[in-house]
Amino acid sequence: MNQPLIILGSARSRGNTRHLVNTIFQKKDHDLIDLNEHNINYYTYDNRHTDDDFIALAKRMVQYDHIVFATPIYWYSMSAQLKTFFDRMTDLVTVRKDLGRNLINKTLYSISCGSDSDLPEGFTVPFEATAVYLDMRYGGHFQGWVEHDEIPPEVHERITNFTKNIFKG
Repeated sequence: MNQPLIILGSARSRGNTRHLVNTIFQKKDHDLIDLNEHNINYYTYDNRHTDDDFIALAKRMVQYDHIVFATPIYWYSMSAQLKTFFDRMTDLVTVRKDLGRNLINKTLYSISCGSDSDLPEGFTVPFEATAVYLDMRYGGHFQGWVEHDEIPPEVHERITNFTKNIFKG
């Protein structure tokens, strides 16, 4: 699908990261998966996790050309919910290679919501490296923040530049 799929990994489904995502995509067609609404088990080497929602979500994910991962910044990194999802992507290169191959040439983007414009050093490395490992393109990162329940003007100014790559203008 040409519209993007946003995968939200946050401890609060209706928190600042969701507010930022809603602002970024408010007038754009998109689909959203809230990881809090799904059961995703931790990765295990012996693949004891086949009874959760990961494979169903992966099947959904491969239908999109643009996949956007959105997370708050927790302890200088992505959320635990999103990290668990990323760890499980190992399944796409081991037990479900057929799904992993369907990610080739798709574009991965990342969005983070922090307390200000500063992005922790190395924050985007897992997103960039995952894109490379899965033969995807990395489309870039958007860092935003919320002040007093509002998106600041400087964040609004940068939204258009981020979304024009996803929506081709």
